[in-house]
Amino acid sequence: MSNEIPIGLAKNGRRAWALDDVAIVPNRRTRSPQDVSLDWRIDAYSFTMPVIGAPMDSVMSPATAIELGRQGGLGVLNLEGLWTRYEDPEPVLAEIAALGADEVSAENTRRLQQLYSEPIRAELITARLAEIREAGVVVSGSLTPQRTQEFYRTVIEAGVDMFVIRGTTVSAEHVAQNGDPLNLKEFIYELDVPVIVGGAAGYTPALHLMRTGAAGVLVGFGGGAATTTRRAMGIRVPMATAISDIAAARRDYLDESGGRYVHVIADGGMGSSGDLVKALAMGADAVMLGTTLARAEEAPGRGWHWGLEAVHPDFPRGHRTRVGTVAPLQEVLWGPAHHTDGSSNLMGGLRHAMASTGYVDLKSFQRVDAIVSPMGQQTR
Repeated sequence: MSNEIPIGLAKNGRRAWALDDVAIVPNRRTRSPQDVSLDWRIDAYSFTMPVIGAPMDSVMSPATAIELGRQGGLGVLNLEGLWTRYEDPEPVLAEIAALGADEVSAENTRRLQQLYSEPIRAELITARLAEIREAGVVVSGSLTPQRTQEFYRTVIEAGVDMFVIRGTTVSAEHVAQNGDPLNLKEFIYELDVPVIVGGAAGYTPALHLMRTGAAGVLVGFGGGAATTTRRAMGIRVPMATAISDIAAARRDYLDESGGRYVHVIADGGMGSSGDLVKALAMGADAVMLGTTLARAEEAPGRGWHWGLEAVHPDFPRGHRTRVGTVAPLQEVLWGPAHHTDGSSNLMGGLRHAMASTGYVDLKSFQRVDAIVSPMGQQTR
């Protein structure tokens, strides 16, 4: 049955749902939260929660990547960010936090572009990744497709455990008129580390990315609360539908490949523990968090949040947005919570949701019953 609806005489559109439009339903016997496992494993690496820190300068520094690793998640450092452009980025981060309060001012954007115009230094990539490795946690860094060819050898030689290629939208072959195309299948085949790639928003592009040999596919366009991609480019990803579509691609690729499982990782649009719960219920194996972790006391953004989209030299499509500070990172992740809005004890929220619906592990939780309840129809 088609879910397309007419937009006009010449165009139909698919009906799609955001995470705010869906909810999970407890239709089984309940469990004790103590019986619930949040363990997640990708390739050779095991974690005690399905959380990846978004490679954004307001979220992940070497120190916060280390702390997230110690808390049981995976921190991914932005290798095109301030930590690889400046020997000491702390004064720059302080300046960004002190910019004018108007989130969308041209003056703020211009200053961000200037600060990010400093060149990326290969030796700083090596030094930052070495700092994370010395702490004994899983080491991961991120590049955009445009920068991958230039710096990936530096990243691999630095001893990265997992490599992330993250952009607004990533295809199996990134074509550039003035440079060699990035053929992900050939590229990933040559690497000795698992690669996570994205964003992808639909079944077909995700299936193509799975065929490259990627260990995981990011669902969404990143940026989260700080992105203005919808206004600047007319592109939007209703995450509930996108995750479900790409989970279907994972299922079909599992059959096509004879048993190779590719992880689906929801990336963006999850500002609370409830959003995280629903992303996993729609079929995600893990989540990449930006806004929720940017609220931690240790976050380098000092209560502000922005991504690479906000500092593009020619076409910025994001802004520095105020997210505030709620608690130390451990409390944000594991509690105890002192907030009633799902901004802290994210794993407690997930654990209680799984227990209330009768599931004790993440994979089985993907089978939870769901309903569609659009925002305009929801009641508290």
